[in-house]
Amino acid sequence: MLQYLYNLSDERVIEEANLNLAYMYFLKINPEDTLPDKSLLSKFRTQRLKETTLDDVLTGMVKQCVEKGIIEGTGASVDTTHSKANTKKKTPERLMKQLAKKIISSYEKESNEVLEEIPEIPKYKEIRDIYKAKEVMKEYLEEVIDTVEKKTSCLDSTKKQTKKIIKKAKEILKDPKFIAQKGIRSLVDEDARVGHKSKTKNFYGYKTEIVMTSDERIITEVKVGDGSYVDGTYTKELLNRTKDCGIKLKEVYGDKAYFRKEILDTVKQLKAKAFIPISRTVYRIDESEFSYNKDSDQWQCSEGNTTVKKKYAQTYRKNKTTKKKTIQKLYKYYFEINQCKACPKHDECAKKSARKILRIGLNTNEFYEISQYQKTKEFIEKYTKRATIEGKNAEVKIFHGLDKARGYGLVSMSIQSKLTAIAVNIKRISGIISSLFDIYRVFWINEAKFLIFTKFSFI
Repeated sequence: MLQYLYNLSDERVIEEANLNLAYMYFLKINPEDTLPDKSLLSKFRTQRLKETTLDDVLTGMVKQCVEKGIIEGTGASVDTTHSKANTKKKTPERLMKQLAKKIISSYEKESNEVLEEIPEIPKYKEIRDIYKAKEVMKEYLEEVIDTVEKKTSCLDSTKKQTKKIIKKAKEILKDPKFIAQKGIRSLVDEDARVGHKSKTKNFYGYKTEIVMTSDERIITEVKVGDGSYVDGTYTKELLNRTKDCGIKLKEVYGDKAYFRKEILDTVKQLKAKAFIPISRTVYRIDESEFSYNKDSDQWQCSEGNTTVKKKYAQTYRKNKTTKKKTIQKLYKYYFEINQCKACPKHDECAKKSARKILRIGLNTNEFYEISQYQKTKEFIEKYTKRATIEGKNAEVKIFHGLDKARGYGLVSMSIQSKLTAIAVNIKRISGIISSLFDIYRVFWINEAKFLIFTKFSFI
């Protein structure tokens, strides 16, 4: 707890615990007591501490807060924050070179034999065409694997490490994401991936999805994925677990990334209200041109023409890169022909379609109603609560070290995120309880003044 409260390394927390009396008091140790070696902390995290244990601690903490009246709010905010990996990302060419070197050195060490058949490592950096450079290094690595495999018998048990590296190299080469630079980028941290902060900015590491109470700012659930994690993938699970803690969810806040049909349905199933702004990637209707009447199930254009017929349809789209066909399900709303002919915008619409047809997604009608509500004063005022989670994201990164992974791998990053959540919750709970004591102290002082005043007045 001390380590994650004050963002300390293993070495530093042992040093502080040897000198700082406050730390000794918290740990219930005496100044003359001998503390364990710093390596024991690392062993404890990797061998004894498990994700499920931390989940239980976090859930138990939130349940106690509900029982003691510390959490009384009905709102929860959900968001993701990114953490950089504790290693540098490498190009596929460099990784293949590294794998080839590991295979050769492992074989020579286990067989006490120098491999002379292997050609020199290609100078891939001198090749201007990046696709050609990748192909050259791939051919080189495959040649190294083939040569070593011919020299290594299937029954040879003395070359276990070499076989292990070859197996890993084959798995990496088999993954189509590897050459496209969307897969593994480091042999030190095989779970880290490249993700995007925005359209122009990317990062290499992990994403942590956080659910937090909007009023008390206490983290209820945490889920960690690699850098390519899509926001909202585990939102249903996280919100359900949050409700299981005893929190009466009535409002759920999120940014545009969470405006998806499955997430909105999850919020509805929880009998809560979603305060999530419309995302134009899923709702593309031009409201300046069209409006919808849900009672009659009709769309009206800006010139006052209304639809007279509706049909369910399916269209097929072919992906240019994968060449795969995908089915797109939609509704077609037909406008009355004579109305359109008499319309001043007829020629403009005729360029788009011989007959005016409005094609919309299956959920567009529902999203239109949500869009209208989001223009109301109630939504605008309520949505300001979502900003509290941005402050929490900044806190865990700046003051508690979640901006960068401490170790390697998804499990290590998950443990780090959950320990950080527990630490900031302890800090926040302490702050809430302290503020309650301040309120009671003022109340008691005022009560004492009142009693003294009435007593002297009576005399």
